[in-house]
Amino acid sequence: MKGGLDVDSIEVYVWLIVFIVLTAIEMATFQLVTIWFAVGAVAAFITSLFSTSLEIQLIVFLAVSMLLLILVRPIAGRFLQTKTVKTNVDSLIGDYATVTARIHNQEGFGKAVIRGQEWTAAAEKDDEIIEAGSRVVVTGIRGVKLIVAKIEQSRTAQENS
Repeated sequence: MKGGLDVDSIEVYVWLIVFIVLTAIEMATFQLVTIWFAVGAVAAFITSLFSTSLEIQLIVFLAVSMLLLILVRPIAGRFLQTKTVKTNVDSLIGDYATVTARIHNQEGFGKAVIRGQEWTAAAEKDDEIIEAGSRVVVTGIRGVKLIVAKIEQSRTAQENS
C-alpha cells in the first residue's frame, strides 16, 4: 500500500506483541530496563505502519530503546527510588536506651533496655564506664550486642522535655 498506513503487514502485529511482552516483563520486575525497549517497540510499530523495511524498523527500535535506556533511566530511577526502611535491629541505631547493668568493656559487658527488651551492651569507647540508670544512644550493633554512647546532660534534658 503506497502513501497510507499498512495495517496488513505482519511486522505491525509483531511489534504489538513485543510491546505487550516487554511491558508485562517490566510490570513483573519493575527494574526500569524493559520499559525503554517497550517504548522502542512502539516506535518500531509506528514505523511499520508506513511500510518501511524491517531493517529500518529494527534501527528505530534499537535507537529509541538505547537512547531512553541511557538518557532517561538514570533520571527516572532517582524519582522512583524509595527510601530504604530500616528493619529489625538496624532500626535501633540512633534510638535511646537505659542502662540496667553497669557497662565497662574491660570487665565485661553491661546491659541496656530499649523498646522493652534487654540487650547486652558495650560502650563505644573502650575506656568509658557507663553506670546503671544512665541514658545512652545506640550507635551500632555488633552481633547481638548494642554499641552505645553516653548522652550529654543537655541532650538528655531536651529528650525528656
